[in-house]
Amino acid sequence: MRITPDDTAMLDAIAAEGANLIGRAEDWCAINSGSFNATGLALQREALEQCARSIACTIEQIPLPPTEIVGDDGRVEMRPNEPALQLSVRPEAPVQVVLTGHYDTVYPPSSPFQSVIVREDGTLNGPGIADMKGGLSVMLGALEAFEHHPLAHRIGWTALISPDEEVGSHGSAPVLARLGARGHVGLTYEPALADGSLAGARKGSGNFHIVVKGRSAHAGRAFSEGRNAVAGAALIAGQLHAINGTLPDVSVNVARIDGGAALNVVADVAIVRFNVRVPDEDAAAAMQQAIARILREAPFEGLSCHLHGGFTRPPKPMDAAQSALFEQVRRAGDLLGQPIAWKASGGVCEGNNLYAAGLANVDTLGVRGGDIHSEGEYAIAESFAERAQLSALLLAKIAEGTIDALALKRLRHEAVAQGAP
Repeated sequence: MRITPDDTAMLDAIAAEGANLIGRAEDWCAINSGSFNATGLALQREALEQCARSIACTIEQIPLPPTEIVGDDGRVEMRPNEPALQLSVRPEAPVQVVLTGHYDTVYPPSSPFQSVIVREDGTLNGPGIADMKGGLSVMLGALEAFEHHPLAHRIGWTALISPDEEVGSHGSAPVLARLGARGHVGLTYEPALADGSLAGARKGSGNFHIVVKGRSAHAGRAFSEGRNAVAGAALIAGQLHAINGTLPDVSVNVARIDGGAALNVVADVAIVRFNVRVPDEDAAAAMQQAIARILREAPFEGLSCHLHGGFTRPPKPMDAAQSALFEQVRRAGDLLGQPIAWKASGGVCEGNNLYAAGLANVDTLGVRGGDIHSEGEYAIAESFAERAQLSALLLAKIAEGTIDALALKRLRHEAVAQGAP
């Protein structure tokens, strides 16, 4: 692998745009696009669409199905999703690259964290600056530069920018599966670690909600006539927590118990909400069995329990295809003076979905940063141009054939044929 004169021209163009890559991400961070904030998501989508018009690509809004939400009162509703934004070129090309990102963040409109500041050390501190409005700026910057490369015509690409990644990608999951099945290699723009390390193997993840229903009664006059759902939920939560340490490399996080009533009322509904992380499909099956055993009998007479949710992000191990792709990324990074390492992660993202659909992918090609999902979230300014150059060079090497995307797809299919996830 080497950098050609055409590659150099492309990389220089990105370097010249470094300030713009940062500036537009800062502008986007001032738009609150918390998951399910429809107004903010629409504004963010419009801003992304305007940016994408500088690329000669087809721009589409993809309607998504609604997401099932279990309310604090135990009622189930279908909450609508905003559309995903899809950009594409040359869908007829023999090699297809799938790029993904998300335009929702974890910060609600009520959050005081609504804009970017530059810290004394030069890092950028703001909502979504790393996860992943910075990553979206990197992705679009790389695509715009790559489209001027003389070899760009050899490959097609589709970029899907989703509105619901931070809440599990329930609506966008079918689109990710479709793209993953037809693509040959995937690039996703979650933030890298501050030192530039990428996420390698990823665990699988599931979000679950157990609705516990009892019987309301006056806590003084008729306590014995009631059936306390909160007490039942607490017992279930204890049983779930006790699973930790019994299944290898599995974690169960009881995140919240909702429900309850006034202090003089026996509560008739409560919801136990928990997340599970698993290393492989066998562990996911064992966890499903453990949950079923807990729910086989209610904690005490008069309660009923109903399970909602499930595993939505399958595990993503480092199989032969993943290892081969990461080695190519490492070589490209070396050419740019960007040392690339990777490590296993308990986190999950759209890369899990793409892998499950048969697509080898690197899913931390966004900016270097850290403290995501907190008011300390930050990105390293120089990483915007660095990471855009890395992605553009990867695209150029795929177009050149130095990175053999068709071979990567075959490796991934072979792993599936041999019984791998």
